[in-house]
Amino acid sequence: MNLKAYLKERKELVEGELTRLMPHGGAYPESVHRAMHHAVFAGGKRLRPILLLATAEAISGEIPPGAMEVACALECVHSYSLVHDDLPSMDNDELRRGKPTVWKEFGEATAVLAGDALLTVAFNIIAEAATRDVELSDRLLLCVQELATAAGTFGMIGGQVVDVESEGQEIDSNKLYYIHTHKTGALIRSAARMGAVLAKTDYATLNSATRYSESLGLAFQIVDDILDVQGDEEKLGKPVGSDQERNKSTYPSLHGIKRSRELAEERIEMALKEAKRLAHPEVLLALAEFVTSRDH
Repeated sequence: MNLKAYLKERKELVEGELTRLMPHGGAYPESVHRAMHHAVFAGGKRLRPILLLATAEAISGEIPPGAMEVACALECVHSYSLVHDDLPSMDNDELRRGKPTVWKEFGEATAVLAGDALLTVAFNIIAEAATRDVELSDRLLLCVQELATAAGTFGMIGGQVVDVESEGQEIDSNKLYYIHTHKTGALIRSAARMGAVLAKTDYATLNSATRYSESLGLAFQIVDDILDVQGDEEKLGKPVGSDQERNKSTYPSLHGIKRSRELAEERIEMALKEAKRLAHPEVLLALAEFVTSRDH
């Protein structure tokens, strides 16, 4: 299949829906709404919402009702996490995807509030979809639970807390695994699981989608670690070597580049195995191959 064309088409679809569902950038108070739009429309790959749609398609052969709204909510949560991740009190990053980060462009206070607002609007998007379609509301409620868990202290925030507390310390591979599977992997896992729920899947298929996304998510983060060492700053849109500057443990720092690549490939093999259990796995197979070959 032509993955590049698929990703472009789905990205445009997601961004069109985000434009429709998010508060207008010119609405009062303009500063926070412009900051929200700056965060969301900064040129991201939309991997998480696309994975949600692709998982639903891999199971049912189509994009089911409610999937676009949940995909957009997921992207809002991801965008909020990046806004807060870039803050001076966290990673202190001034560039993301080649553009000034939200705090750099709008100030720290507005950045904090814009991140909070994106988290809030995410759940409002799903709630509004549920009120429009009562027959869909039970599955959307499951998605709310899934997304809230993935974003909270037992998911992304938990991973971020351990990551912050571990800066400047030598940590073992078990703690690094925890950080990566929670800080990054939790939202990726939830994307596949929510896509499966909306596709009305059975328990065995949900488990396959879950295992696929867990392997994909860890491989994605290992490659991110490698790119921070060997990546092209122009393609990445941010400086390389930031992990080393902050004395953060990464897969390359613990295992070396060669072994890190091997570990990423092992995870991709696991993902491919699980994808093949689904009815229409072509996109998920191609996505898995893309993760280890990407350069940004």
